[in-house]
Amino acid sequence: MVANFDVQQFVSAFIVLFAVIDIIGTAPIIITLKERGLGVSALKATILSFLLLLGFFFAGELVLRLFHVDIESFAVAGALLIFLMALEMLLDVEIFKYQSPVKEATLVPLAFPLVAGAGSLTTLLSLRAEYAAVNIILALVLNMVWVYLVIRMTEKIERVLGKGGIYLIRKFFGIILLAISVKLFTSNIYVIFDKFS
Repeated sequence: MVANFDVQQFVSAFIVLFAVIDIIGTAPIIITLKERGLGVSALKATILSFLLLLGFFFAGELVLRLFHVDIESFAVAGALLIFLMALEMLLDVEIFKYQSPVKEATLVPLAFPLVAGAGSLTTLLSLRAEYAAVNIILALVLNMVWVYLVIRMTEKIERVLGKGGIYLIRKFFGIILLAISVKLFTSNIYVIFDKFS
């Protein structure tokens, strides 16, 4: 396993996962969740996200096959979910009511689908086809360290940027999320249509 370590693959995998997970873009959502009185544990969210991503990395294709779901359909479903989150950020509306009796947002929506979402899950499967497993796993671990630090520092980020700064970042990343959802949707919906044509 160690013999397969490659610095270039590791760096490439890290950059791709960093862009897809986009925890900085999630910071305004984390702040909003906390303002709604929902508990957020940085360590718990990081561990749960890591376990979900790692589990999907090794067993994702098998799990999807068991439910007769292809990766493209999974990605389209994730794109629709990201689209709704983007609308929340852009239009200042509350689509997700979070009516769970547990007043905590650590697992849903933070660990899934914000960190370990359809984008990051499908990206892992894509990377697995190109890179050695050790490089992807190490890149994932380093990303999870970054995820933990950002979730822990959301209050400091809010203090530095202020309410106005957070509001602007929320709008900016709302557009980014919207663009990601559209890209994820269009690139995979064409594949699905091609299968039926």
